[in-house]
Amino acid sequence: MFCSKKKSLELERIVKANDCEYNEKFQYADNRIHTSKYNILTFLPINLFEQFQRVANAYFLFLLILQLIPEISSLTWFTTIVPLVLVITMTAVKDATDDYFRHKSDNQVNNRQSEVLIDGKLQNEKWMNVKVGDIIKLENNQFVAADLLLLSSSEPHGLCYIETAELDGETNLKVRHALSVTSELGTDISRLAKFDGIVVCEAPNNKLDKFMGVLSWNDSKHSLDNKKIILRGCVLRNTSWCFGMVIFAGPDTKLMQNSGKTKFKRTSIDRLMNTLVLWIFGFLVCLGIILGTGNSIWESQVGDQFRMFLFWNEREKNPVFSGFLTFWSYIIILNTVVPISLYVSVEVIRLGHSYFINWDRKMYYSGKATPAEARTTTLNEELGQIEYVFSDKTGTLTQNIMTFKKCSINGRIYAGEVHDDLAQKTDITKKKEPVDFPVNLRVDRTFEFFDHHLMECIKLGDPKVHEFLRLLALCHTVMSEENSAGQLVYQVQSPDEGALVTAARNFGFIFKSRTPETITIEELGTRVTYQLLAFLDFNNIRKRMSVIVRNPEGQIKLYSKGADTILFEKLHPSNEDLLTFTSDHISEFAGEGLRTLAIAYRDLDDKYFKEWHKMLEDANAATDERDERIAGLYEEIERDLMLLGATAVEDKLQEGVIETITSLSLANIKIWVLTGDKQETAINIGYACNMLTDDMNDVFIIAGNTAVEVREELRKAKENLFGQNRSFSNGHVVFEKKQQLELDSVVEETVTGDYALIINGHSLAHALESDVKNDLLELACMCKTVVCCRVTPLQKAQVVELVKKHRNAVTLAIGDGANDVGMIKSAHIGVGISGQEGLQAVLASDYSFAQFRYLQRLLLVHGRWSYFRMCKFLCYFFYKNFAFTLVHFWFGFFCGFSAQTVYDQWFITLFNIVYTSLPVLAMGIFDQDVSDQNSMDYPQLYKPGQLNLLFNKRKFFICMAHGIYTSSALFFIPYGAFYGVAGEDGQHIADYQSFAVTMATSLVIVVSVQIALDTSYWTVINHVFIWGSIATYFSILFIMHSNGIFGIFPDQFSFVGNARHSLTQKCVWLVILLTTVASVMPVVAFRYLKVDLFPTLSDQIRQWQKAQKKARPLQSRRPQTRRSSSRKSGYAFAHQEGYGELITSGKNMRAKNPPPTSGLEKTLYNSTSWIENLCKKTTDTVSGFSQDKTVKL
Repeated sequence: MFCSKKKSLELERIVKANDCEYNEKFQYADNRIHTSKYNILTFLPINLFEQFQRVANAYFLFLLILQLIPEISSLTWFTTIVPLVLVITMTAVKDATDDYFRHKSDNQVNNRQSEVLIDGKLQNEKWMNVKVGDIIKLENNQFVAADLLLLSSSEPHGLCYIETAELDGETNLKVRHALSVTSELGTDISRLAKFDGIVVCEAPNNKLDKFMGVLSWNDSKHSLDNKKIILRGCVLRNTSWCFGMVIFAGPDTKLMQNSGKTKFKRTSIDRLMNTLVLWIFGFLVCLGIILGTGNSIWESQVGDQFRMFLFWNEREKNPVFSGFLTFWSYIIILNTVVPISLYVSVEVIRLGHSYFINWDRKMYYSGKATPAEARTTTLNEELGQIEYVFSDKTGTLTQNIMTFKKCSINGRIYAGEVHDDLAQKTDITKKKEPVDFPVNLRVDRTFEFFDHHLMECIKLGDPKVHEFLRLLALCHTVMSEENSAGQLVYQVQSPDEGALVTAARNFGFIFKSRTPETITIEELGTRVTYQLLAFLDFNNIRKRMSVIVRNPEGQIKLYSKGADTILFEKLHPSNEDLLTFTSDHISEFAGEGLRTLAIAYRDLDDKYFKEWHKMLEDANAATDERDERIAGLYEEIERDLMLLGATAVEDKLQEGVIETITSLSLANIKIWVLTGDKQETAINIGYACNMLTDDMNDVFIIAGNTAVEVREELRKAKENLFGQNRSFSNGHVVFEKKQQLELDSVVEETVTGDYALIINGHSLAHALESDVKNDLLELACMCKTVVCCRVTPLQKAQVVELVKKHRNAVTLAIGDGANDVGMIKSAHIGVGISGQEGLQAVLASDYSFAQFRYLQRLLLVHGRWSYFRMCKFLCYFFYKNFAFTLVHFWFGFFCGFSAQTVYDQWFITLFNIVYTSLPVLAMGIFDQDVSDQNSMDYPQLYKPGQLNLLFNKRKFFICMAHGIYTSSALFFIPYGAFYGVAGEDGQHIADYQSFAVTMATSLVIVVSVQIALDTSYWTVINHVFIWGSIATYFSILFIMHSNGIFGIFPDQFSFVGNARHSLTQKCVWLVILLTTVASVMPVVAFRYLKVDLFPTLSDQIRQWQKAQKKARPLQSRRPQTRRSSSRKSGYAFAHQEGYGELITSGKNMRAKNPPPTSGLEKTLYNSTSWIENLCKKTTDTVSGFSQDKTVKL
């Protein structure tokens, strides 16, 4: 407790290197992580507390206490304690098993090995034993154990390359560099051991992109920022080794600060059942009061006549006290309205549904031998009620593999695809062989291109084509080196650049090497070195990058690539005709979901360049408005450009993404994309997935940098969407929550057209403030598509929480990286994709699989079936138990309100456990209204779950009324038939035992016929369980009423011979038949009329299934549509600012090629997995719906 208090008050952190005693006085957290909920000591109390949060468990505990009081209990206590302990134990074992796997995962991470500098020596130490202030050595491809201050590395100037996929989902390599004073420490262990610098920095927080601190060492201070820090969860790439000092460890690391807490998730049906149990208990109290009052009246008016026979002491017998005791007795007798077996059955059904998910071969990904996995068994039916899906982008929707697909050069398209006479895409691999590139060590054999015309133009020496490819080989930030096999390996900061440079390399323009002053390429076999005169770096405002080079002939050229919307404004007027063609080509590329860049160049005069370069040097040396002056000079020289063409790179979508998104949209599920990628990339993928289309009425982009700007942009967007007549509350809540929800639903229905909202992370931070978030939520929920860009893991979780809290909707979050863990834990349902970014998302998830497309089957088939089955199970279970229990209420009026049970006590014990348990389990596990294929083909079937139509309070009252009617028929028909009647043998059959046997037999038959009517999908198991349960009832009945069992247990089995006597009477069977018909026929008539007059979509499809004996006809596939209605840019470039400065400074240049690093080289272009993925053709990207199923509802 003290430690947590200390941590919460931490304002700044002070860490001294290599000094454990100094750091221990601050009581910083160690590097051990805990994602589990329990330990050996806390498991029992915490788990019991969680379980007794269920109202039903607390209710049964209360009943158990009542049954221990002999004065009021007419049932033995073991009838309640045995099933209660069974339920508690089963749930505890399941929870313990789940937590065991969390412990196992934690131990795997905590026991990873890391090299730590201890007592002047490098020693292997477990991660959990690493402490703040320790100095750690990392090697290539190793995970970072804690948040480190980079001290030195194997690269020049203390640089190192890291991959941050676990933090932000990006696989681009990022650069970190050490302070110059610490980079001199190198790999000298003795100097590192003597390092005693003190770091004073910010307290632990969740901001991934910010760090502020100061290093004090050798009587000097050095400022620290995010570029000097390597965060836990990163992977060291393309760097042989580096040393770092631990600043934050374990739960204080930024990765763990962004991971949400493990929450106890419960379904909406669980919460509803808690409410219903309270209502039922109130109902029982009312019945108990009625019967208790009746007992008091009966005792005072009639009971006096029996006292002389029963030897009652007149002073002890008080009618009021007798009524009080009777009240509690009836509470115990009538408690079977909600038996403990209900909760046992619910857990068994959920377990069965989980196994169906695990066993589904259609959700098995053979590429990685990965099946789907239900990692929890308590949330299955919630999968059938999802309204909002929050999805990561990189690795979830896309494969994060960039491939060069097409280009436009001098007004002509060169494509990897051709079109037949009908202008429809054909499979090239079947019709045309790929371009045969020259065989040498420099060609990337995984690259395929099918348009031979481009190769012919290169061979013919087309100057425009040569200049285009030369630009791709020169204008980039790629670094090159040769591996041990002599192959050229590219280190790419941006996968887009890697794709472009690789394409140029295969077409004969090979980027070979660079120095701070030169770039060397090989042009069709000729080695050419260009002098690098200037590097005009990329940033998010410029959206372009340029290089200025001098070729061997002495000509100075500026080569530029960037967003077409920016670059086209810089063109020379003479490019007008070419601009028209290229603009159309870019629109076509963007319509196909490709990432585009415009390509242009300019010839520079030597004198002009020298004057410009002198001004640039002066601007770089300036202290005032330095950045503005540099940007102005960049603008000045990047004008009058000559257009060469455009490139089109594909960020491959995962297979089936478009079909899945279309299908989920038809199911009225709203999909929000929450990504750490930049805005252009996210928008581009949105168009590729058909989440964004040109048919949309408007796309609102919120990009304000202050709260005032964001509020104003939201206001304008809402005015545009709703019209000027609507007044707004500017974020202030005017209505009560229920009224507000009703208003929102009305407004949502009145909004016509499709809208999309795109918001940046910095704007989202302001929009999530209390006075703005209501406006944000209202606008977002009116939009068909929402894309949040550049968001942190914490912001992802905050967006999910916002919708959960204010929309009262069931949410699902899906992702594949550690940066998605927060939203996965926050959502009602968390789904992890076992992809390229580790297993953190999977370990934190409720369900996992390997491909995004399986989400469609998980929700539309397994989720819908689970919800459908659970609702039918609950409706039948409540009906069955009301019919079973309320017979005692009617009987009370004829037994002097004495709390006498109408059935044999053994029948009461076995009814829910043996006689009726298996049929309802079979229905709850196997039933289905329509087939899995029809569930996928008709996504509209999913809507009843979202509207909670199949089981709600209204449905409960209907089931309750049905049960009350059946109980009255079960009691009054036999009572009336037996009143004053003699049997066939002349003996009286209206005795208590015969009456009990007749009613019990009628009840078992009625509920069995009812479940047969409720069953939509018959299996052998259903037949065996239903008819077998009836047979089991009669077998046990005759055994318990036999002479043999009476001879052994005369006190327990007093109904000797009754079954044989009663069930041989024809009149008894006629009464049973009449009772069954009277109970069932109204239901049959009502359902027939309902299906005939008001059929639901499910009813129609079920009738169609019965009518269609033959195979379902093949559905025609909708051709892919292109966005051509308006001019849209497909620009997207996953690049970071700052690489140009690194290149021109030479800081990232090696003096000579070092020996190859151990482990896998981290490049997108020299890895087996990339080769395998590239060779796979993404097929079936178009929705497979038939033409009669429209995308818009």
